Amino acid sequence: MLDMGDIGGFDVLYTSHALEHVYPHEVPVALGEFYRVLKPGGVAIVVVPNLDGVKPDEEVLYDSPAGPVCGLDMYYGMARLIREMPYMAHHCGFVPDTLAKAMTAAGFEDVSATSLEFWTLLGAGRKP
Repeated sequence: MLDMGDIGGFDVLYTSHALEHVYPHEVPVALGEFYRVLKPGGVAIVVVPNLDGVKPDEEVLYDSPAGPVCGLDMYYGMARLIREMPYMAHHCGFVPDTLAKAMTAAGFEDVSATSLEFWTLLGAGRKP
């Protein structure tokens, strides 16, 4: 995400549950790469956990195919997975406003950030 190499001219970029794995200072870099590889008029679709109203505690919020998910998992990554795969840790998080602002700052237009079920956030933006 931080250096996508010599590629580009895509109509759509889709990423799901990946952006939260970079550090906050790297978010503009990743979004800049998303922007760069799109052709004019191309659309970026970014899916991340929605931390809006989530408390970083052990209360189970929902059951996923990987098992129960609590607020701590959403903030920091699923604890039971991180033990074996530390790269699964979350380094940043988003609510609708912060994702929309980050995408707008990266140059995207017609940006939206929509809350979906299971504490999921869908961001979309178009490259002018």
